[in-house]
Amino acid sequence: MNTPPVILSIAGSDPSGGAGIQADIKTVSALGGYAAAALTAVTVQNTRGVAQVEYLPADTVGRQCDAVIEDLAPAAVKIGMTGTPAILHAIAEVLERHGCGNIVFDPVALATSGRMLTQADALEAACDRLLPRCTLVTPNLSETALLTGETVADIEGMRRAARRLHDRYGCAFLIKGGHLDGEHPTDILCDGELHAYTARRIDTSNLHGTGCTLSSAIATLLGKGLPLREAVGEAKAYVTRAIEAARPLRIGHGNGPLWHFPEPEHDDR
Repeated sequence: MNTPPVILSIAGSDPSGGAGIQADIKTVSALGGYAAAALTAVTVQNTRGVAQVEYLPADTVGRQCDAVIEDLAPAAVKIGMTGTPAILHAIAEVLERHGCGNIVFDPVALATSGRMLTQADALEAACDRLLPRCTLVTPNLSETALLTGETVADIEGMRRAARRLHDRYGCAFLIKGGHLDGEHPTDILCDGELHAYTARRIDTSNLHGTGCTLSSAIATLLGKGLPLREAVGEAKAYVTRAIEAARPLRIGHGNGPLWHFPEPEHDDR
């Protein structure tokens, strides 16, 4: 077999397996990458919510990243929950020193329950040091509001926010609109130009880890050599299949996980 691209996920752990580092490893594997992982935090959570977060020492996080990058030379890096300014600076220092590319950052600031997963001052540190190094940042509407200081309530607001953040930090932004009402949720990408990605809404509560899955899918596809716009489109299609495949699952008693190994799409043309 051909050697698959190594994709490094830097994120927190979800012991229920639906989000965080576990979702990233499943996603990378499903899309044909080799998943490596550096842990930023241990959480106490399940499908019902997050009860506790314990951040790892920043030096330990940095050394994990160093160990992987020095040996495995990842083709792409996905960053999820960073947690603290010290952890974020440790990650940024390693990525800068090694000159890593294809960096996808999912801010993971808020859990669905509303619990803060990344400290506010860590987001400020991200803006100053990490965002300008990223290929793509993938905030949801709440995280977009934290980054811009303005509430985003419709597609036009998403377009303005995406353009504003791209111009400010020089990297591409994918504003995720899944929390807006409507039958066809839309994400807005700004990479200098604006692009809309629309999917059908699937009636299910099994959505735990959707953001983690999308960002790690994009990172994997970038690592396989796809251009950004195509990588976003294919990652969106993969997430839709993973949500659809998870509809009959009964895992946990809250918001269940996606099924990360759906049947591949078939081209009937």
